[in-house]
Amino acid sequence: MISSPTKAPLLNPFHSPQKSTDYTIAWICAISTEYVAAQEFLDKEHDGPDFVSPGDTNNYTLGEIGEHNVVIAVLPDGEYGTAVAATVATNMQNSFPNIQIGLLVGIGGGVPSERHDIRLGDVVVSAPRDGKGGRSFQHTRFLNQPPMALRTALTELQVQYKRKGPYIERTIDSILNRNPRLRQEYGRPPGNADTLFRAEVIHNPKGCAEFCASNPSNILQRPARAPNEPNPAIHYGLLASANQVMKDALVCDQLAAKNDILCFEMEAAGLMNQFPCLVIRGICEYSDSHKNKEWQGFAAMTAAAYAKDIICQIRPSSIQAEKKLSEIVLGIYDHTHWVWGSSLS
Repeated sequence: MISSPTKAPLLNPFHSPQKSTDYTIAWICAISTEYVAAQEFLDKEHDGPDFVSPGDTNNYTLGEIGEHNVVIAVLPDGEYGTAVAATVATNMQNSFPNIQIGLLVGIGGGVPSERHDIRLGDVVVSAPRDGKGGRSFQHTRFLNQPPMALRTALTELQVQYKRKGPYIERTIDSILNRNPRLRQEYGRPPGNADTLFRAEVIHNPKGCAEFCASNPSNILQRPARAPNEPNPAIHYGLLASANQVMKDALVCDQLAAKNDILCFEMEAAGLMNQFPCLVIRGICEYSDSHKNKEWQGFAAMTAAAYAKDIICQIRPSSIQAEKKLSEIVLGIYDHTHWVWGSSLS
């Protein structure tokens, strides 16, 4: 089922405590903006854990989505990239030993192309395409697939979205109506704020609005989406991951054309071989030099809304049939993230 766009979560911060072994779904965020969005999509919020494994410095939020107990963690403030993500995942598995499903949910840089009409606020989901998997500039390795229960839920959710359409923006609106203090940061930016610059246009540090966007020839003109088109749209395919932010639009376009990459992000390569998970990214910017934070909140919400919908598609019985993630970290599978190295900066 897809979560209702109108039903408000039944938040209860003093819900009866659960044991650490009761949690089977892990949700990892990289920054506090993503962490806030994730918490807003819980149906019920539990008390924090009364015990974690020695040396575990993670910050956790516990709760329920549908029929599942979910543990949410965030990377330490100001720390990004593959290594710290791997540490957070390892600590989580030690403290919550029955985790069987993993989600990496947050924001990323989109790669629009003639083949993929990616806009700000859209969602990109890691999924096999054309026999490719993994993520890296250097083609260093391919990475683990998510568990079967998660891949099955992904297929079911695609069918539901195709038949009934995603209710993502209505779901977000219901949350923001319930918690209006978040609307300014987490609502869709007003007006015509989605600007895609030509790849050869380098950001002027004096300001995009005053300089980069002042020349109409610098901007790629795209028609508005039709009323019957999903908006935000969901895209499935290859993501690229590394410890550095992609800022070169020309390099980005070359890599995307060669490997059909939809999104660049910074954490998944640190997780996949020890924490097989589905990666869900809300698009907050394009992978070029024109960086801004205007879309981060809304993109975090669209990614979180998709994550909740896919969790609601997972049958509890299918999770019971899965191995614990800690038992399959040595498995070798093909995955849909391409690991890019640091040879190109």
